[in-house]
Amino acid sequence: MSAESAPHDADDQAPLGKGRPTPTRAEREAARKRPLVADTKEAKARAKAQMAEQREKARVGMAAGDDRYLTARDKGPQRRFVRDWVDSGWNIAEFVMPVMVVVLLLMFINVPLIQVYSYAVLWVFVIFTVIDMIITSVRVKRAARRRFGEDRIEKGLGWYGAMRTVQMRFMRLPKPQAKRGSRASI
Repeated sequence: MSAESAPHDADDQAPLGKGRPTPTRAEREAARKRPLVADTKEAKARAKAQMAEQREKARVGMAAGDDRYLTARDKGPQRRFVRDWVDSGWNIAEFVMPVMVVVLLLMFINVPLIQVYSYAVLWVFVIFTVIDMIITSVRVKRAARRRFGEDRIEKGLGWYGAMRTVQMRFMRLPKPQAKRGSRASI
């Protein structure tokens, strides 16, 4: 009989229930409440530092031409080819901004003849720039067709190349990867 009483005695000694009182609804709701956004200064500083690190990494990647960090406008092998093609040569359009600055400075000289001639030079330069952009656009599309095939060309390659020529070389993003004069190897 002692064998039957042993399990029964063990059941009597086990605590009934879960061993603690059931929390009230107000207690449960209070335990679930927490701020949606961390409000501590440390959390804000950590998030700010992390965002700054991500931005710097993206900026460096964009400048280096890493496809992961490029905008949709700059992604792909055809866009890279156009960038390298444009960056490997010289274009008149690169010098639009410096010429405009010089003309602006000449406008401050209070001699009407200098002002008129500098303004005329600016307009002639702009016309040559537009012609250079058109020629660059046609040549870029022709080179891309030779490289990638007639039916595989993306839209807008000519415009992309022409607009890149207008930017001064040191201001271009992504940064130029091709050296000037290396167009033959592209």
